[in-house]
Amino acid sequence: MPSYTVTVATGSQWFAGTDDYVYLSLEGTAGCSERHLLDKPFYNDFERGAVDSYDVTVEEDLGEIQLIKIEKRKYWYQDDWYLKHVTVKTPLGDYLEFPCYRWITDEKEVVLRDGRAKLPRDDKTQILKQHRRKELENRQKMYRWKEWHPGFPLSIDAHCHSELPRDIQFDNEKGIDFILNYSKAMENLYINRFMHMFQSSWSDFADFEKIFVRISNTISEYVMQHWKEDFMFGYQFLNGCNPVLIRRCTEIPKKLPVTMDMVECSLERNLTLEEEVKQGNIFIVDYELLDGVDANKTDPCTIQYLAAPICLLYKNLENKIVPIAIQLGQKPGPENPIFLPSDATYDWLLAKIWVRSSDFHIHQTVTHLLRTHLVSEVFSIAMFRQLPAVHPLFKLLVPHMRFTIAINTKAREQLICECGLFDKANATGGGGHVQMVQKAMKDLTYSSLCFPEDIKAKGMDSKEDIPYYYYRDDGIRVWEAIKSFAEDVIQIYYESDEVVCEDVELQAFVKDIYMYGMRGMKSSGFPKVIKTREKLAEYLTVIIFTASAQHAAVNFGQYDWCSWIPNAPPTMRCPPPTEKGTVTIEQIVESLPDRGRSCWHLGAVWALSQFQDNELFLGMYPDEHFVEKPVKEAMAKFRKNLDEIVSAITERNKNKKLPYYYLSPNRIPNSVAV
Repeated sequence: MPSYTVTVATGSQWFAGTDDYVYLSLEGTAGCSERHLLDKPFYNDFERGAVDSYDVTVEEDLGEIQLIKIEKRKYWYQDDWYLKHVTVKTPLGDYLEFPCYRWITDEKEVVLRDGRAKLPRDDKTQILKQHRRKELENRQKMYRWKEWHPGFPLSIDAHCHSELPRDIQFDNEKGIDFILNYSKAMENLYINRFMHMFQSSWSDFADFEKIFVRISNTISEYVMQHWKEDFMFGYQFLNGCNPVLIRRCTEIPKKLPVTMDMVECSLERNLTLEEEVKQGNIFIVDYELLDGVDANKTDPCTIQYLAAPICLLYKNLENKIVPIAIQLGQKPGPENPIFLPSDATYDWLLAKIWVRSSDFHIHQTVTHLLRTHLVSEVFSIAMFRQLPAVHPLFKLLVPHMRFTIAINTKAREQLICECGLFDKANATGGGGHVQMVQKAMKDLTYSSLCFPEDIKAKGMDSKEDIPYYYYRDDGIRVWEAIKSFAEDVIQIYYESDEVVCEDVELQAFVKDIYMYGMRGMKSSGFPKVIKTREKLAEYLTVIIFTASAQHAAVNFGQYDWCSWIPNAPPTMRCPPPTEKGTVTIEQIVESLPDRGRSCWHLGAVWALSQFQDNELFLGMYPDEHFVEKPVKEAMAKFRKNLDEIVSAITERNKNKKLPYYYLSPNRIPNSVAV
């Protein structure tokens, strides 16, 4: 009688093993096997990290194996099991791999296809077509769209982490408990002793050092030492944790009535301001989005304030970007003066602090939350709803969706919800952050997520003109590496543009993102359909780059750039100045966050800047969803390209006081998971 050798691999994460009964059935083109109990006498099967083999004998040849069914039945108590994969050795000596990488919960069963990726057109038999259809029907019941706030991209229909499908939950929920992590961070940073002084002000700038953790030769220490300097202020627009707002100024806006007399002493080329603009030496950052946003009113003991500044910057003869004019409101007038480097020291310093505070708010809510977290969740939900596990694009994308829905659900549960942690220290808490996302949706376009296109649209693409924009340089290299990898995978499975057009599952995936993620807005520029392999490569690059590189660039520098509170105040406790010549050091310190809010802020930026314990970085694919040799070769080529980028970045950063490493592939997690 024919005999098959079945090898079962159990996951290595906590509680992955099971003591339940596990049954296996084989389904082939010539027939189905009986249900076999996988059990060895006097042996503990399916332990965490175990690889167990079993002989399965059948009465007659089953033909080519198409599906395997795994059933789990309770032994004693509820015992979930994480099945990595099953390998079947046929009587002819062939090996078939059946990837799973899923939790089997309760008394459930899973039906698996072998690991060869297939498009819908490749399935010829009714049994395979039916399996494909049924998987998507089940997924669409589990992964439902829901509106969290009007105007937001739709998110997952789950109130809390525990309501999510088991497959996308964190392995250890405690590890991503924001309240626990923030408290732990404050304990590790030895700042708990200040928490009872929630409303009390610091005495002076030096007083902030009491909660500042000195780590020698790091960016955070350099920021603390140089934060008042115009060079440091300008540098952060290029390589800080929000390097996405600066753009070349082609015309001085009417709402910023800067004159030549005001800025003449800042210009170094003996040109007029208009000539400097024409030569491309003037840059602008406009925080118009914050205009009209309500400041946090959740604490009646502390009035908090927001501003919507406009900052004009200049590229000097050393090719450094420095500020030359700051207006703290959108409407010019006598009570909204334009602050200049030639003003009194504290006038100019407070104006820069207001810009840094406004930058912090845009960074947290728009650059970080909306444009990486919420967008990546849209990609994730659409993927689970429309691409079955056998689809090559599911296999390509699933490592880049790891834990994204889970971290966002946890954030909605604890962090950015009403009365959440975000309300404790941030001036945009208490609903302001919701208004900001709603306003920012109009600028969330497909082209703005295409990294090289966005850089070019802002006039920031010239390396000769702007030589120290490392975010741009590293980002383009990583974008090209991802795009090359996507093209290689597409070439394997899509032999022509016609095959792309015919892929109904791909088109449903793209439509889901447009209709539900982007709310069907034509102005978003997101495609409703994809017709060419070239466009598909770009689309997949947008998804992978946003979830990996873009998130890394704007997330993991938060402690570096925001831990020195005066450089990134999460709230301001006095209104913006309305006249010049009156600002004192005491007024500045009174404006900055109190001791308690400073501690919450520090705990937050520390916790958000940490990698996961089991982090998987770009190009690391330990779960073998793909089994074909050409794809594995494409992965090896991708890793080689990434290694070359790491080497180049490491070489460039040598001996730099301010190294830029956020887009080094060995520091880019595969997915948005923190």
